[in-house]
Amino acid sequence: MFHLILLLLLLLLHSATITAATTTTTISQQFKEAPQFYNSPECPLTTTTITKNNSSNNNSNTVHVAMTLDAAYIRGSMAAILSVLQHSSCPENIIFHFVTSSSSNTSLLRATIATSFPYLNFHVYRFMDSIVSGLISTSIRAALDCPLNYARSYLASILPVHVNKVVYLDSDLVLVDDIAKLAATPLGDSILAAPEYCNADFAIYFTPTFWSSPSLSSTFADRKPCYFNTGVMVMDLGRWRAGEYTTKIEEWMELQKRMRIYELGSLPPFLLVFAGKIAPVDHRWNQHGLGGDNYRGLCRDLHPGPVSLLHWSGKSKPWVRLDAERPCPLDALWAPYDLLMPPFSFDS
Repeated sequence: MFHLILLLLLLLLHSATITAATTTTTISQQFKEAPQFYNSPECPLTTTTITKNNSSNNNSNTVHVAMTLDAAYIRGSMAAILSVLQHSSCPENIIFHFVTSSSSNTSLLRATIATSFPYLNFHVYRFMDSIVSGLISTSIRAALDCPLNYARSYLASILPVHVNKVVYLDSDLVLVDDIAKLAATPLGDSILAAPEYCNADFAIYFTPTFWSSPSLSSTFADRKPCYFNTGVMVMDLGRWRAGEYTTKIEEWMELQKRMRIYELGSLPPFLLVFAGKIAPVDHRWNQHGLGGDNYRGLCRDLHPGPVSLLHWSGKSKPWVRLDAERPCPLDALWAPYDLLMPPFSFDS
């Protein structure tokens, strides 16, 4: 009798494990098909050639956009894609590059995008979690420790070599301006461009252990470092590859495993390598922090000035607050881009 009970318990545990694994790779929501958007008559033509490995090679009139894609944030991703297309003067000149986790159901994610955006020019790439999982240290919020959150550090090796300049976007944002303007940001001699926030207390992004070490704190001795948010960046992948910047980021992550020098996920290694060396972007292109802080997620107001991109970085996301009927005032600006199909929709 005891052995029978034990067998039943093992079967239940095995069933629960399968269910939990399935939950992480399925999408419970259904999404509407987005309208199709066309180029304006003034749009430059893009010429496409086929390279030896059958990948498309586009000229400088093409805007390359990179985003990560997973089941947990798919609703935010859909809204972000729609906002990019809706406000673009030349939407047919945009190519999306989606990066998925090797542990996710990539085929399902690809099908979800293709169903809502059947005309979209996009590619999907699998990111092997094992590449970075051994380098990740625990941070102040579990969501920041996801391997896919570090994929932005590996875009130069994930995307085809002909993609030299890319706009990286997080999934919790919407654009209200033409992304071509952001993509045209002059990089000069810099590897990347992003809005800088020099009034922020830069010291809080690193621990006292870091600042008390002369050899570590001298990292910023020859530059004027400012905080920047890595959820919106214009990146020169050609120069990134040539300078082996992924290796530079990994070296700081390896040090973090030996001694605690920061607390906040994938951001500090970017600051250590690039802060004080990036090309400037107007603050209008990243009105960030609308998800509140990383602890409580309280409502935030916009920063002063014009707005081209709204970013719900932080603990809370607009779709979660809207579903809970406890939205922040600015969540109403995200809602028009929500493609989620209501549970009892009559659409077929």
